[in-house]
Amino acid sequence: MKTLLWGLLLVFISGLGAVKAQKLEKVWETTAALKTPESVLFDEENEIMYVANINGDPTAKDGNGFISILNADGSEKNLEWVAGLDAPKGMALFEGKLYVSDIDRLVEIDVKSGKITSRYHAANAVFLNDVAACSNGMILVSDTRTAKIHALVNGSLSVWFEGEPLENPNGLFTEMGKLYVGDQNIYEMDIKTKAVKQIIGDAGGVDGLEKNNEGEFVFSNWPGRVFIHRNGKNVKLLDTTAEKINTADLDFALKLDLVLVPTFFDNKVVAYKIVD
Repeated sequence: MKTLLWGLLLVFISGLGAVKAQKLEKVWETTAALKTPESVLFDEENEIMYVANINGDPTAKDGNGFISILNADGSEKNLEWVAGLDAPKGMALFEGKLYVSDIDRLVEIDVKSGKITSRYHAANAVFLNDVAACSNGMILVSDTRTAKIHALVNGSLSVWFEGEPLENPNGLFTEMGKLYVGDQNIYEMDIKTKAVKQIIGDAGGVDGLEKNNEGEFVFSNWPGRVFIHRNGKNVKLLDTTAEKINTADLDFALKLDLVLVPTFFDNKVVAYKIVD
């Protein structure tokens, strides 16, 4: 009987460890004069990060938006590396080019020169949001307001997917022929066939969607929450809703093992480590 009780106790204790709440521990935060930072993207090759600054109304074509470059420790490298954008949001890198969504256009920037090389108009787009690059060179961008995903192929930007089950698609992540879409739920799409299936429910309206070094999804909800999907559950890592500090389009810097969170109206990027 004692052996059975001890066995049950050990199972209970190990169960507690399995569901123990992980959290985010702050490593650094920026002091640079960022202006409504909506997204951040770590460039592993150059060990820098790009920050998309809306600098005003997220829907206004006002020319106020800009892209900043930060060093790997969050210090300022070039505050207005590329200026003259409207309301830049999601970003993706592919073969020396940075692709940035800008309301109804996808902007292509040459990383080496810092020059805008192309602007691709998305017909009938309203609120282009996150961007992801496929290994075959196709660039995908979500339109949250119209429930569409556009694709840049051979210099032409057109609708690639639209409608159900998407409601308000935002965060995008690509890997091994699959596109993962953050919405109210998280969906997996086969890039060749466009077959869709839900893989994570009740995600709460995903903004940034990434994976960590263990292959677990880490995602943000704009009002101020960050989650990790672990052991089949959405585990809350951070909640800054009471402080009214947003958690916009985050990135997971694999090389640094850090979650990078742009705080939107709080005008910072904050780096966190996931701890148990």
